[in-house]
Amino acid sequence: MNNAAGKMVMILMLQYSVIVKGIEKKLADMGCVVNTFSEELENRVKRFINETELFLFYLPGDLTDDASKVRQMEHICEILAEHQKKIIFIGEAKYHDDLKKEFPLVAEYVWMNRPVDMKALETKVEQAFSATETTKEGAASGRKKRILVVDDDPSFAKMIREWIKEDYRVDIVTGGMQAITFLLKVPEDEPVDLVLLDYEMPVVDGPQVLQMLRQEPATSHIPVIFLTGIASKEAIMRVMSLKPDGYLLKTTMRAEILAFLKEKLG
Repeated sequence: MNNAAGKMVMILMLQYSVIVKGIEKKLADMGCVVNTFSEELENRVKRFINETELFLFYLPGDLTDDASKVRQMEHICEILAEHQKKIIFIGEAKYHDDLKKEFPLVAEYVWMNRPVDMKALETKVEQAFSATETTKEGAASGRKKRILVVDDDPSFAKMIREWIKEDYRVDIVTGGMQAITFLLKVPEDEPVDLVLLDYEMPVVDGPQVLQMLRQEPATSHIPVIFLTGIASKEAIMRVMSLKPDGYLLKTTMRAEILAFLKEKLG
């Protein structure tokens, strides 16, 4: 069975390379619908993210020498990770370890060395789509509980995701209004089961977000757990006076967080 037939694939390039033409042809021969972009990547990703099932990142050899390109790639990959999208990175083997140090998220996805073995590419693409179909089929009988982490510190939010992603589906936003927008747009068949909410954030802080969530019928039922870095008795009393469903100190260790979430969500 050809799992790739009719599926949309997007190839992203931080700088144009004619070599990608061979990859485009291979994907087209597999029956994929292929879009290739080397400019305005973030806008293109946001425009097509819902209908695109697989993203191929074709990386320039000197990527780690250009901090701006690494940041651009990291930002786009964070968007894709939030939407649970599949990614295949294609790059030079000698730069793989250096890139993982600069951008650890690379290690979570499929990596292919250049020059690309087209048969191996076909296998990786088929596997990616097969995994997607398995996930969809499994959703009818059971699913991972879904947690939204809201924190203006991306490094802390990513750490939490790394700690709990084996047990829960994790989404990340870095601002209060982003959280509200995200939760109001979540499909009914993919609900968020719990929100881990930073107490102290700029512009719209945790208490304001909690108040807005409680006032909105679509989100009023979602359990909200505050994340706080202040452990004084007075600070904890202030946090709990807002009547969240609990709180976690940001110094809490991984095992304790998992135990806490298991108690709340199972």
